[in-house]
Amino acid sequence: MKRCKPHLARTSVFLLFLSAAIPAFCQRGTIDINAGETSDKFGALPTVNSAVLDINGELIVKKPSAKNGGPSIVVGGEVRAPSDDTNHAKEFAVFGGVAFQARNTFSLGVNAQIRKIDLPAATVDNQIFVRDNLELLEIPIVLKYNFGPERRAFVHLQGGPEFSPRFRTNGGTTLILPHPNLDHGYFLRGSVGYTFGKWFAQGTYQTRYFKFEANQNNPTNLYNWKSNMITGGVGLVF
Repeated sequence: MKRCKPHLARTSVFLLFLSAAIPAFCQRGTIDINAGETSDKFGALPTVNSAVLDINGELIVKKPSAKNGGPSIVVGGEVRAPSDDTNHAKEFAVFGGVAFQARNTFSLGVNAQIRKIDLPAATVDNQIFVRDNLELLEIPIVLKYNFGPERRAFVHLQGGPEFSPRFRTNGGTTLILPHPNLDHGYFLRGSVGYTFGKWFAQGTYQTRYFKFEANQNNPTNLYNWKSNMITGGVGLVF
């Protein structure tokens, strides 16, 4: 397992940013901490599993005008840290977007987010292949629905296609893989939960898939990636 000090530092910076931004800018927001399991499969390599910690924050920086209506403007981010980062990817994301409210139970939004994924190296026949890290532009559609007594129960869904990533060299002296060409990819995420005053509990499932073209730039499909994550967690509404 790799040393996690740089990753803990990034997580601390993310939480400090939220604590500074909340009183200065936000009109409403949430922060949640989730723990569970992630499974990853790269190419024909065996599926591997690991515990994972997932932290998310979202702030509403501008509510719609009571007179003219319009969307809310939201910003936020995510930090995802597996316990075994030699076989699983670490992820960091920031986003901004708009959300349109329909009545008091349903909202539809779209975000633009930048995601950095630190991919693990692969070991094949005792040879270590270093995958480059990925930087992604993602445009998820976000649906939120509240229901039940006092609308305390909720379902949150988001997803979208993956676009061609920007590759960043991972470094090291081992064999570095060339940059493959994306065939297609997607991500889907769903959460269900219940709000207890200013606190809420939720369960979340996410799946992500990348398929790259099978050519000399993607030997033995080592960049092809199927990931599943399931977590449970608690959050704060402020």
